[in-house]
Amino acid sequence: MSPRTPRTYWAAGTAVLLALLFAAGATVTAASGDSGTEEARTPGLHSADAGFARDMAVHHQQAVEMSFIVRDRTQDEAVRTLAYDIANTQANQRGMLLGWLDLWGLPKVVAGEPPMSWMGTGGEHAGHAGQSAAPGALMPGMATKEELARLDSASGRDAEVLFLQLMTDHHKGGVAMAEGCAQQCVTPVERELAQGMVDAQRSELTLMADMLGQRGATPRG
Repeated sequence: MSPRTPRTYWAAGTAVLLALLFAAGATVTAASGDSGTEEARTPGLHSADAGFARDMAVHHQQAVEMSFIVRDRTQDEAVRTLAYDIANTQANQRGMLLGWLDLWGLPKVVAGEPPMSWMGTGGEHAGHAGQSAAPGALMPGMATKEELARLDSASGRDAEVLFLQLMTDHHKGGVAMAEGCAQQCVTPVERELAQGMVDAQRSELTLMADMLGQRGATPRG
């Protein structure tokens, strides 16, 4: 059994509990709108609300995976603490997003729907829908399988630097997506979560730039 498994189960369990609490909050908030129709309370299949929940759940899952990898590849306490914080936060947020999809009766995967297509429905972030991902990456900012393999085979300073560089790219892509939801999503509690992601990940971007500098490295182009 992988040494990452116990903490993974703990994070997943916490995420489920928080998902239920926040999903209930989303129901009450959305239902309090001016219109009493079901359509007004429940986002549609291809809405920004549903698209963001689906895409960010996938995006977050990779951040959790990278965090658990680097935790086992270095003994540096600063990097391990950052990795734990990212894994814990994003696992919980992922549970909320998936909980909302369940609450809305919507699938977690839609066949034929390109990632981030919801960002092209309007608003100032529509241009990000056409933002190209790196070859082999599912969405902008996400690492490729080859990059994940490199991280898993690295150790010490090399693992720390690669993790910080990959997570910097990951956060930049995540911030763009969260900004899109903060502008386009109609469910208030989801917009609030998205804005919270923007604020937290921007702060972590500054921290990671400092940590890279301490290791004689810089973010990737």
